[in-house]
Amino acid sequence: MLASHQQGLERLTHYIPKIEALARHDGLDYDPVDFELVPNTFMMEVAVYGLPIRMPHWSFGVRYIHQHVQHRMGGSHIFEVVFPGKPNRAFLVADNGLAQNALVIAHVLGHADFSKNNALFARMQQQVGYHIVTEAAERARSIQAAIEEHGQQRVERVLDAALALEQHIDVDLPIHRPDYPTHIVPKPNRKPTGFRSRYADLPGEKAAPVQRRQRATIPPYPESDLLWFIARYAPDMEGWERDIFLAVREESFYFYPVFACQIMNEGWASYWHARLLREADFLPDSLYLDAIKSHSDVIRPYASGKNIALSLNPYHIGFAMWEHLIETEGLDRALFIRAEEDDFSFIRNHLGEALVEKLQLLSYRAREDQIRGVHIQIEDTDIGTLREQLISPKFNFAAPHVQAVELSSDGSLMLRHDHAADGRGLDLDRAQKVLEYIALVWRRPVALETIDDEGKDTTLVVQ
Repeated sequence: MLASHQQGLERLTHYIPKIEALARHDGLDYDPVDFELVPNTFMMEVAVYGLPIRMPHWSFGVRYIHQHVQHRMGGSHIFEVVFPGKPNRAFLVADNGLAQNALVIAHVLGHADFSKNNALFARMQQQVGYHIVTEAAERARSIQAAIEEHGQQRVERVLDAALALEQHIDVDLPIHRPDYPTHIVPKPNRKPTGFRSRYADLPGEKAAPVQRRQRATIPPYPESDLLWFIARYAPDMEGWERDIFLAVREESFYFYPVFACQIMNEGWASYWHARLLREADFLPDSLYLDAIKSHSDVIRPYASGKNIALSLNPYHIGFAMWEHLIETEGLDRALFIRAEEDDFSFIRNHLGEALVEKLQLLSYRAREDQIRGVHIQIEDTDIGTLREQLISPKFNFAAPHVQAVELSSDGSLMLRHDHAADGRGLDLDRAQKVLEYIALVWRRPVALETIDDEGKDTTLVVQ
């Protein structure tokens, strides 16, 4: 197996520098990429954990089983996983053919260009650092050391709580942020005017006004970054527990741009792998034809065969949007959009009616019918509704908007769900479970204000 992997890498090595030179000639700008061929099982592990080595937790095992079953049933195929950095790290499946991996190399170069030049990716990379794979491995070793010192059960409880909140960060604030001020800064006294100004000029000693320092409330404003807040203000957390929370938080910052730019990023990489392969006259014709077939599989609109999925493939819609943009507005304009936008603005600003009609994008709903079974009905053709349906699952990192609003003098914590902003209530059973996780590390009463299924105010409490 190792020998075949090595032979595959040697054949790819012949094409990698040529594809890279073509990419730079066409205008792509990226940091070096380290390519590595790995077995399919290793690739599934990377896809599930999100990183080659990551902190150990039972939930990743559950995800791995799901991914493995999907793969065995033919519903999932992983071509590559790439980690932005300096250098970028790209893993290719050794079992894939030469044509597929040639496509993947070109695809990865598109990702590398996007992650280097997109403003959101660049901001997060600067904060997190450019060696996430190495840093994640070091965190995994630290957590293993904590397990050896404090026991599997205690460490797993902390990871349960931290990973249950991994989406609850505030990407508008920096990773390394200061604690809240402990006291309210008094406002400066206004200079007296009118009669008071004449009085102030009279001779004689005057008592200076007494300014009392007032302790600031915690939090001073509703706090959305729950991982940071708990790590900094939980009354009785130990240092190693706080470190785990901050480690999960830092990795969430790293993953956020991948989530918030998925349609743009995958579409950009798909556009460039198609273009580079088309222009790569050094590729044998047979290899090129096989690669283009793989391209068609990657950007197909929905699931293949009889089971048509009513969820759009981000590769497909992103590819079509970039292709349309470059054809109609030029490459320079596309490069500017790639640098400045994310999926929210990309969909709202550039998914026009002409493209929607060309792609036949419609809003569907599946309805149960006693005679016909599941009936698929076109629900809405309004382009504004379609745009919002595409991006609404991305708001707030796909998590309900829950904020810490009050830390009482006895250490109890009040959380509040902003259901008006979310437009919905919570799954109360799941919310109760997450609240129990939080209470295990907070070690004081924790409450959450939200609404129930009928829209009535309700408060969950864990003592």
